[in-house]
Amino acid sequence: MGNKRDTQAYLEQLGRKRGMVLGLASIRELMSELLNVQNKLKFVHVAGTNGKGSVCAFLSSMLTEAGICVGTYTSPAVFGRAEQYRVNGEDIPEEKFDEIIAEVRRACERVREQSGNDPTVFEVETAAAFLYFYSRGCQVVILEAGMGGETDATNIIEDPLVCVLTSISMDHMKFLGGSLCEIARAKAGIIKENSRVVAVKPEQEEVRQVLEAWCVKKHASLTYSDEAQAEQVRYGTKEQGISFVYPGLGEVELTMTGAYQVQNAVCAIETIKILRKAGFAVSDGQIRAGLRKARWAGRFSVLCQDPLLVIDGAHNSDAAKKLRETLKRGFTNYKIIYIIGVLADKEHEEMLKIMLPLAWKVFTVTPPGPRAMDGAVLAQEAFKYHRQVRYCPEIEEAVTAAVRSAKQENAMILAFGSLSYLKELREILEEKPDYDR
Repeated sequence: MGNKRDTQAYLEQLGRKRGMVLGLASIRELMSELLNVQNKLKFVHVAGTNGKGSVCAFLSSMLTEAGICVGTYTSPAVFGRAEQYRVNGEDIPEEKFDEIIAEVRRACERVREQSGNDPTVFEVETAAAFLYFYSRGCQVVILEAGMGGETDATNIIEDPLVCVLTSISMDHMKFLGGSLCEIARAKAGIIKENSRVVAVKPEQEEVRQVLEAWCVKKHASLTYSDEAQAEQVRYGTKEQGISFVYPGLGEVELTMTGAYQVQNAVCAIETIKILRKAGFAVSDGQIRAGLRKARWAGRFSVLCQDPLLVIDGAHNSDAAKKLRETLKRGFTNYKIIYIIGVLADKEHEEMLKIMLPLAWKVFTVTPPGPRAMDGAVLAQEAFKYHRQVRYCPEIEEAVTAAVRSAKQENAMILAFGSLSYLKELREILEEKPDYDR
């Protein structure tokens, strides 16, 4: 048996010790010690640059609505590790998480004795997901790749029901390559022999060529999902969400706001169509209900109503363009205050160029962790594109200053960039009883 303190200390120690290591050799050793329970599960494997978590949330909600026992593994955590492991929309119980991590830890110790290797924290978390979903008897597991695809620990699975590729853009260049083609090849590595593939239709011809060539190589069937298939799209305010008409389904409503969610919902619908052919009964009504009920933390999520405070995990130029579109469609009646914190290995300057023309004021912060970009340096970059920029050494200082300004000027606050600082931001809001949530 484990406990919360031991679990937290162990995972933090692993993160410091090994950091990020791509490749499947270590996870194969670890899962061998755990009797390869992943081979007894059925998966929908989701990779891509943007939209993975939202697509996972839509899929999970639709399958749950159909009465199918569905596990969902996503990363990174926004508000707590338990949210990475969900069965039918419910987070793993804390005691069960401690118990599962303790079991994986014992397996890691056996691996170390036999080969001298230490699995990474992501490999431990992924192994824990396989164990938990197997213990719960999940009929389908929605499995989000952590980074890339081909050398991601989740790619140990052998015969997925469907391989899903969301939009692909420049990200994690240090690990995945410096060109779109290299990144697309890494993502396409989740495609297995004779597998079924659903991919968001790429805008770039070179990405299409990579995906299509890989599918030919693997004798895999490829279905493109295209946002243009959604007709009569209506973008509402924060209360109204989004609606559109989809061929064969009629009117679809999304509670998850953000203009980019139409693309993600269409991808999820096309994936459900493939799962139907594989024998999973999901009615049109269950598709509509599942899409309407789906939620995803950190993607244009409202944390506070007075003043309006929204968080979004936009962390690269493609996501920034979609976030800007959302603001232009539904929030033009607000002055907009930004709180921005980013990781140093992201396209932060390009993001600033895209987002700052819509800002009234900008506050920069430094997210936690060794990969964080110093908020003072970020403020210097931001000053090239906007004159109302202030660096706040503490996240609470940024929240307090942004809220004060928003209440004075009927402004909204948008906190975006790295997901890693949004947990602290939410905790700060929860300690402020005068904010209307």
